[in-house]
Amino acid sequence: MLTYDDLTAAERTLWDSFPEGRWVDLRTGRPEFDDPARGAQWEPERTVRADVVTALLLGGNTERSSSVASLRLAGARITGRLDLAGAEISHLLWLKKCRLEQQASFCSASTQTIRITGSWVPGVDAELARIEGHLDLNESVMETGRLSLMNAHVAGELDLDGTQILAPEKWAVFAGGLVMGGAIFCQDGFTARGGVRLPGAQLPGGLHMRGARLDSPGGVALNAGGMAATVVNLSEGFSAAGTLQLRGAQISNLLNLGGAILGGSDTALHGVGMQVGTFDFRLAAPPAGAVDLQDARATMLHDREESWPEDVRLDGFVYGSLRSDGLSPQNDVAHRLCWIRRNPDYAPQPYEQLAACYRQAGHDDAARRVLLEKQRRRRRTLNPPGRVSGYLLDVAVGYGYRPWLAALWMTTLCLLGTLVFSTRSPIQTKPGEGDPFNPFIYTIDLLFPIGDFGQRSAWHWTGATQWLSYLLIAVGWLLTTAVVAGVSRTLNRN
Repeated sequence: MLTYDDLTAAERTLWDSFPEGRWVDLRTGRPEFDDPARGAQWEPERTVRADVVTALLLGGNTERSSSVASLRLAGARITGRLDLAGAEISHLLWLKKCRLEQQASFCSASTQTIRITGSWVPGVDAELARIEGHLDLNESVMETGRLSLMNAHVAGELDLDGTQILAPEKWAVFAGGLVMGGAIFCQDGFTARGGVRLPGAQLPGGLHMRGARLDSPGGVALNAGGMAATVVNLSEGFSAAGTLQLRGAQISNLLNLGGAILGGSDTALHGVGMQVGTFDFRLAAPPAGAVDLQDARATMLHDREESWPEDVRLDGFVYGSLRSDGLSPQNDVAHRLCWIRRNPDYAPQPYEQLAACYRQAGHDDAARRVLLEKQRRRRRTLNPPGRVSGYLLDVAVGYGYRPWLAALWMTTLCLLGTLVFSTRSPIQTKPGEGDPFNPFIYTIDLLFPIGDFGQRSAWHWTGATQWLSYLLIAVGWLLTTAVVAGVSRTLNRN
C-alpha cells in the first residue's frame, strides 16, 4: 500500500494538488523535449507511477476541499499499468501530453469524464465501461494497441479528433454495441491503421469523420452494420482503403460522402438494406470497387455523374427524389439510364423506381423513356422468338411508349399504296356492282382490319400488285396488334 513517504517529488505534488483539482505540469516548455513520442527519454523527475494515479482516483487522498477533486497531469511519463477495471471513479481524469508505458484499462468501470489528450498511449480498453461524461482522446497516438469500447455507454461525446491509432491490428477501434449520449468526432487528421468497428452502435449525435483516413486494404475500413445514427459525415477528404460496411444501418438525417475517396476492396460501399434521409454521394472520384445498394432506401439521392463505378447493384434501391450536379434534364435521363445499366444483370425494379421518381416530379416524357429502355434491356434476356416479337413491338410502337410510330407507319404505307394503286387498273370482283375504285380508300381498307369501306371486296389485282395488297393486309394486322399490345401494357403499368 502506498504511503506519502513513498512518493517522489512529482508524485507528492500531484497528491497534494488532487483535492483542489489543480494542474500539475511537468513540461519544460521546449517542444522538442516535451514530445510524448520521446517520453521514454524523459528525466526521472517527470515520472509518475500508474499506481499513484490509480490510488488517487480511488479516493487515496480524501482531504476535504472547497474545490472539486480531480486529477490533472501534463507532461508526465506514467510507468506501470493504469488498471482501473471494474472501478467506480467519481473524479475527472485529465492527462495532457503524457506518455503511458502500458495500456490503460477502464474495462467495466463506472467513471466521470476521461481526457487523455495529445499523449502517447499503447491502447485504451474501456469495454463495458459507463462514462458519465466525455471520453476525450484527441491528438493522442496509439502505436501498439487499439481503442476498445465494446458495449460501453458514454453519456457525452467521444472525441478522437487528430487521434492516430497505428497498431497493426485488424480493428483499430473495436466498439460494437457502443451507446452514446452525444456524437463521435473523428476529424482533423484522425487516422486508423485497421478498421473502425461500430456494428449496432447507437449514435444520437451522429458519426463525424470529415477528412479522416481509414487504412484497411482488402478488409473492412468501417463496419457500421445495424448502426442507428442521425448523421454520418464521411466527407471533405475522407478516405477509406477498404469496404464501407453499412448493411442495415439507419441514418435518419444525412449520409454525407461528398468529396470522399473510396477503394482498396472489391466492394467500396456495402449499403444493402440501409435506410437514410439525404444520401450525398458526390465522391471526389469513382470508387475502386463496387457499390451495393440493394434494398436500400433514401429520401433523396444527391450525386454527380463521376461518382459511380462500373459495378453498381441497384435492385431494390428505393428513393424519393434525385438530384445530380451539372446536368440538364435531358442529360440527367441519359446519366440515370447509364447508371442503371451498371447493374450487373437485368432487373426490372431499378427502371420502375426511376420511372416512378420522374412521374412524381412531373417528367412523364422521361418516365416513358426509362420504361422503353427497360423493355429493350429485357429483350436481350429473351429467347429468339421473344426477341423478334420485341423488335417488332419496338419498331412499331416503341413498346407502347411511342404510339405515334404506328401513325407514322400507317401514313407512310397509305401514301405508298395510294401511289401504286393509282397508276394501275384493278379488276372488279363482280362487274357492274360496287362503288367506283378509289386508291386511297382501297389502301385504308387493306391496312385497317377493323371495319370495311367496301373497296377491298369489290376490287382485286393480279401479278405484283396483288402481292402488295397482301403485304399491306399483313402489315396492317401486325401494326394493329402491336398498338393494342403496347397501349394495353402502358395503361396497365401507368
